Amino acid sequence: MAAVFGRRLRRSVMTTAIAAAAVAALSASQAPGVTAPQADGGRSAADRSDSSDPTPDTASGPDYYTELPPLDSPTDSPTESPGTGGGGTGEAEAGIPATVLDAYKKAEAELASSKPGCNLRWQLLAAIGKVESGQASGGNVDANGTMKNQLKGPPLDGNGFAKITDTDGGLYDGDTVHDRAVGPMQFIPSTWEWAGRDGNGDGKKDPFNVYDAALAAGHYLCRNDWDLSNATDLNKAILSYNNSSDYLATVLRWMEYYRKGSHEVPDGTGVLPKHPSGGSTSSPGPSPSPSTPGGSSPSPSPNPSEPSKPSDPSKPSKPSKPSNPSETPTPTPTESVTKLADADTGTLGAMAGDAFAERIQVRAKDKAGKGVAKVKVRFTIVGGTDARFAGGTTSAVVTTTAAGTATAPKLTAGEKTGAFTVRATVVGSSVTGLDYTAKVTARAADTLARTSDKELTCAAGGAFDDAVTVKATYKGAVADGVAASATLVKAADDPAEATTGPYFKDADGKTIRTLKGLKTDSDGLLTLPKLYADDATGTFLLRVTTTGGATLTVELKVTAAPTDTPSDGASGTPTESASPSAS
Repeated sequence: MAAVFGRRLRRSVMTTAIAAAAVAALSASQAPGVTAPQADGGRSAADRSDSSDPTPDTASGPDYYTELPPLDSPTDSPTESPGTGGGGTGEAEAGIPATVLDAYKKAEAELASSKPGCNLRWQLLAAIGKVESGQASGGNVDANGTMKNQLKGPPLDGNGFAKITDTDGGLYDGDTVHDRAVGPMQFIPSTWEWAGRDGNGDGKKDPFNVYDAALAAGHYLCRNDWDLSNATDLNKAILSYNNSSDYLATVLRWMEYYRKGSHEVPDGTGVLPKHPSGGSTSSPGPSPSPSTPGGSSPSPSPNPSEPSKPSDPSKPSKPSKPSNPSETPTPTPTESVTKLADADTGTLGAMAGDAFAERIQVRAKDKAGKGVAKVKVRFTIVGGTDARFAGGTTSAVVTTTAAGTATAPKLTAGEKTGAFTVRATVVGSSVTGLDYTAKVTARAADTLARTSDKELTCAAGGAFDDAVTVKATYKGAVADGVAASATLVKAADDPAEATTGPYFKDADGKTIRTLKGLKTDSDGLLTLPKLYADDATGTFLLRVTTTGGATLTVELKVTAAPTDTPSDGASGTPTESASPSAS
């Protein structure tokens, strides 16, 4: 679990012989583009560094599991039923918990889109996940992929490890003195701060969530423009995760093993490793024992006074004999699914801010076309949209009913208009998923009405005393946030902007006769700015329109300006004052 810290880390328990065995196995069955590292007696680059400063480019902590995969391919004569977890060899070792496997494959798909030149394969993530945490403690995760027991490594206090004082205030690792590696991919908190990703679309970056951690690990391995189909870049990427040749050899062995074959097992039933690189038999996390999901104690040995001898990770354990070799294991519900079909989902459309009337419904079917119950279906919102499922999430997992159907949570449109995709997939299965197109249209109104029937009049050259206020509705309900415009038009049948008559003023006091970018308030009301009149008299028209086609034409009357009247006489000639009297 440790990348470069710039100082001596705890030496791996893997010997030179074990590292050499890993090299030999890789040479015998080489993945495309993979070159086995040269054994160097277990010394890492950290052993050869004199610097005392921790290197920021490090993902995981200083402990990892050293068990190597069986020498035989998982496709060769399975020695025990999938998911039994009995001897830790053969077919059982090739089993990856359903949700964990789904997280790896989702991360591979995202990287294929965002960083196609990296060529990351999910088997590399699975190999690192196996070595770092035993596939999230055997798949001990909830439906959303979050570990039920938070996995935390030992404190990086310099006691056999690099010394890293607390960087997260205990936020992730619960330790306010020193940092600890956390989660299924064992990220150091300071690394997670910049490498963390939201892999399950819930708006959070949680190092204990296998979707988030797998995607973060993928991006971490794909940085520096590395091409992981190239042996040199692949080795560099793995060594950047943990700068140890033993670690590199172990990861490459597991990657090659999974490349030859793997299968899904139910969450919580994965085979757990037992031997950390530090030599301790305890889990790097808080669980009492890594041998069983959930941290429960393993079954007692026949002689409790004698501890069982750790197996040599370079040699496969003796296969356990099946009780009935001819008996075919019963497939899990997920393994029974051969097709994901639509279950009469209607058209997905909604106005911005509104809930979609339709909900997506799918049916998981077996090869006979019957519905399969108890299958996890993940619904994921894809594309540049702010639409969300109930609870504000972009992803939700639903378990199929007895009829094999799964109904997505209610979907609510955001303010972004346009089309986006909702994808339905079976968790832990390679069965082809379904894509649904959903469309968000702009907020609209179908009716506009004045809030007052008072006549709007003004004298030429003056200003209208009353403002124009209208109310917008859609299907009888208040239409809030609807875009609108207002224009003084030439005539009822000529929507062109008038050149004379009433007008508005812009911020600089200039005459304008068209207003754009208006929007109704939360009550559907829209009050226009003050109107003024020039010297033209008569009846003029103001037209208000909204998104959705609602239109209202308002009459504005301008009368002649009043003239000054004479104080005496019809002629308007001033009357001369009487001559002063002689007296």
